[in-house]
Amino acid sequence: MTVLLLALAGGLGAVLRFLADAVVARHNPYRLPLGTLLINVSGSAALGVLTGWVLHAGHGTTGTELKAVLGTGLCGGYTTFSTASIETLRLWMAEGARRGTTYALLGLVGSVAAAGAGLAVGGLL
Repeated sequence: MTVLLLALAGGLGAVLRFLADAVVARHNPYRLPLGTLLINVSGSAALGVLTGWVLHAGHGTTGTELKAVLGTGLCGGYTTFSTASIETLRLWMAEGARRGTTYALLGLVGSVAAAGAGLAVGGLL
């Protein structure tokens, strides 16, 4: 049952990513792929909250299943390292190393910081 729920959550996460990216793209005046950046940062924060909540609340087996379904499934389907990598390379080739490196660092630092903040918040729940 967990595998089925994980697959459904992964599909839902992918749909949410598609919709979020479409909304950001319609309102993005910059030549940066902000949708992927915002998706990866927000997904990292969500996974941090979930992980912090499960770790600090001691949910046992239920927590393990929640992490699998919501963490691996939903957050994994929502976030996208591969798209961020391709977008970084496209920026690098089209606009230079500085712009590509800046985008890559924003994604990495932003995602790690969001995950850390989410972990702290999740620990308070």
